[in-house]
Amino acid sequence: MSTTHTSSGEMALELRDLRKNFGKSEIIRGINLAVRSGERVAVIGPNGAGKSTLFNLISGRFEPSSGDVLLHGQRINGMRPFEINRLGLSRSFQITNIFPQLSVFENLRCSVLWSLGYKYTFLKFLMNLDDANQKARELMEMIQLDKKRDVLAVNLTYAEQRALEIGITIGGGASVILLDEPTAGMSKSETTRFIALIKSVTEGKTLLTVEHDMGVVFGLADKIAVVVYGEVIAFDTPDAVRANAKVQEAYLGSSVADAQAQGH
Repeated sequence: MSTTHTSSGEMALELRDLRKNFGKSEIIRGINLAVRSGERVAVIGPNGAGKSTLFNLISGRFEPSSGDVLLHGQRINGMRPFEINRLGLSRSFQITNIFPQLSVFENLRCSVLWSLGYKYTFLKFLMNLDDANQKARELMEMIQLDKKRDVLAVNLTYAEQRALEIGITIGGGASVILLDEPTAGMSKSETTRFIALIKSVTEGKTLLTVEHDMGVVFGLADKIAVVVYGEVIAFDTPDAVRANAKVQEAYLGSSVADAQAQGH
């Protein structure tokens, strides 16, 4: 069971009557959600519930059919993904998204350049950018890949690639982090280590994650948003969601019993 993360009263992310249609199909059906700064929120629901579409709307890959997305009170729907990123929201994907032919260190150094003020023109060679190099080293230690500094990303294990992607995601200094199924494809032991890593690197940040593993959900999240057929049917603490008969009927079922049996 997760210990409730300390959060301020400020809303980091707000979704207001958010809707998305593809032709005549309504995928997101009037979602309202308010996530406080510093909260860790897991978004769960059956396949086809609209979770990935929701992430695409928040991160700017899709534009809502109606409704609003607010980041720290600023309306961001209609902005392009890189513009949203520069306002402090960063996202990882289901499919690992790294530079395979760059080393671990080079991947991380690329991720910090914009936040350090290096735009499109570099007056020095990258190796001479002391602040970027230092930040990349700190990220390597944080994601526990400092011993793989010069290894090409393509040669890392799957779990190490996912850790690298987490490092890239937080490298730009974002305050709101979106993780899309971060532990998918991992073994049980890898998943346990990865939950601890996510907790560590997102300390003090706002986290929104899509996750199917109920052990991860109940071990990581302060709150759980349950999405079914494009609607949020529950948004509450893990204990309250676990006990919600409507949620169990719609989605969780035996998964809740399994998680309880495992002590989550």
